[in-house]
Amino acid sequence: MALAKTLINHRWFEDAMALLIGTSLVSFGVVFLKLAGLLTGGTAGLSLFVHYKTELEFGLIFFLINLPFYYFAIRRMGWVFTAKTFTAVFLVSAFSSLHERFIDIQALNPIYAAVFGAFLFGVGFIILFRHKASLGGFNILALYLQDKFAIKAGWLLMGADLTVMLISLSVVSPYQLVLSICCGVVLNLIIALNHRNDRYTV
Repeated sequence: MALAKTLINHRWFEDAMALLIGTSLVSFGVVFLKLAGLLTGGTAGLSLFVHYKTELEFGLIFFLINLPFYYFAIRRMGWVFTAKTFTAVFLVSAFSSLHERFIDIQALNPIYAAVFGAFLFGVGFIILFRHKASLGGFNILALYLQDKFAIKAGWLLMGADLTVMLISLSVVSPYQLVLSICCGVVLNLIIALNHRNDRYTV
C-alpha cells in the first residue's frame, strides 16, 4: 500500500536562512558571469545586457526590471510568495555588488565561469523554489505555469533564456554567446531535473 504524502511546511527561520543562502549563491554566480563577460537568461540576463550596454550597476538594473512582475505575482501567487520574491531580488541586487568588495579575482577562465556559474545559479534557484520564492520576472511565470498546468519550469525558462541571450549578440562575442548558452542549458537542466512538485514529501 502506498504511503500518504504530506507536504513539509518550512518555519520562518528556515525560510529566512534559505533566502540568505540561495541569494548568496545566485549573486556569486552573477559575479562569475560579469567577470567573464557572459550572459544568462531571464531578468538577470536582461540586467546583464543593460549593464554591458550602459555600464550601470547590475544590482540597480536587476531590481528595477523586476518591479512590473510583482503585480502578476500578487494576483497569481499570493502575498507570501511575492514578499519572499521581493526580498530575494533585493538581496541578489545587494549581494552582487557586495561580493566584489570582498574578493578580487585576477584571472577567470570563461569556460570555468560558465560551468560553475551555472552550478551556483542552479543550486541557488532550487533553494529559493523549495521555499516558495523566486527571483522575479520569468521565474514567476514559469512557476505559475508549472503549478497550474504541470509544465516543467526548467524547460520554460530554457526557452526564455535562449531568447534573451540571442538578442544580446550586440554586447558579447560569438564565443561568449556560445558559453552563455551552455551556461543556460546546464542551469535549466539542473532545475528541470531537480525541481518537481512531488519533492519534499514523506
